[in-house]
Amino acid sequence: MSILLKNATYINWENLQFSKTNILVEEGENGSVKFLDSLEGINPNSKIIDCTGKFVTKSFAVGHHHVYSALSRGMPTPKKSPNNFYEILKNIWWTLDKTLDKDMIEASALATAIACAKAGSTFVIDHHASPNFITGSLDIIAKAFEKVGINHLLCYEITDRDGIEKAELGLSETENYLKQNQGLIGLHASFTVGENTLRKASDLMNKYNSGIHIHVAEDNYDQEHCIKNYNKRVVERLNDYGILNSSKTILGHCLKINKNERNLIKNSKAFIVQNTESNLNNNVGYFNSEGLGKNIMLGTDGMHSDMIRSAQAAYFVGQGFDKIDFQSSYERFRNVHNYLKTNNFKGDGKNNLVVFDYDSPTEMNENNFLGHFIFGLNSKYIQHVISNGKLIVKDGKIKTVNEKEILDFSKEIANRLWDRMQSNKP
Repeated sequence: MSILLKNATYINWENLQFSKTNILVEEGENGSVKFLDSLEGINPNSKIIDCTGKFVTKSFAVGHHHVYSALSRGMPTPKKSPNNFYEILKNIWWTLDKTLDKDMIEASALATAIACAKAGSTFVIDHHASPNFITGSLDIIAKAFEKVGINHLLCYEITDRDGIEKAELGLSETENYLKQNQGLIGLHASFTVGENTLRKASDLMNKYNSGIHIHVAEDNYDQEHCIKNYNKRVVERLNDYGILNSSKTILGHCLKINKNERNLIKNSKAFIVQNTESNLNNNVGYFNSEGLGKNIMLGTDGMHSDMIRSAQAAYFVGQGFDKIDFQSSYERFRNVHNYLKTNNFKGDGKNNLVVFDYDSPTEMNENNFLGHFIFGLNSKYIQHVISNGKLIVKDGKIKTVNEKEILDFSKEIANRLWDRMQSNKP
């Protein structure tokens, strides 16, 4: 069934032009969007939403997420307090991901999908890890996302840190998933991926015409390990395996890179994903876009699911460490769409829209939109969200699933997860 957004103010996401119009939204992955001056001849069965005084624009997409962290909010502190980035990974995140089972993955994916939808994102690029429940994990996430109405591009985080057998399982899970679905080849980071596993991942990338999704030089430890063990820097190592040749490749973070690495990235087809708040939380440094080109997009890194918040954080933190302004922060916010379109990934069509009920005390128009984007807009103003032409959020409420039941389920599962983490019994 089509949806008619009547009397809307439409904001073109690419050029920020404003127009008063009626918008007919067709359902389906390839559904169209029509802008109408007149309502004559409209199908009487269309669902009509009055958007008088409301703003409509393309919905958002998350460039880098971690479903597996969804149940971490409020969890007990680790038994041993971490003193550096490596210990943060070992004592917190690697303890958590080893504990995940089927129910925990499902609860995490459902909760993440709901949070993304309510924050206006209808597409998520996720980087998953569950070393003791690898086989079938991506299908669990995919089904949960689709149940809520979220489109996706998934990968499993292949790594040698839990042994070669687990690395092989990660490679197998990836290949089995790619046979039937669009996806990427996930790698944790250079310092946990040996030569044999990296070669196999690169071969898999070429076999399925895909890309690598990997954390790159998030901390100096990654570079130090690479120089010591391979006599080269991280981006140089990835480049040697042809990973930068794919426009589907996503390089996460890229904080501790030198001029040569920046040139390699700039002259490549790869995309970078910036995750400001995660970098602040882990105290690993600040992103600097100098010499990296324009293939920069934004993610949340599992910190939350709010892309407007990520864009504003990138702008505010970047004032002291990056060359960023209103325009470039918005461009990075929207660059995920360009990544998806460049690589012909499905699920980010024109019939993915968000409706803002933005009660600003000042006028918002095409001349000052970016000022409102940085200083005014946030997810609380999102009233409706349309994904593939289907209304998945109405008046701020999820329509596709029972949110209360899912959150009750996730709370129960989270307590079980935390108990297991404390007892060190995955």
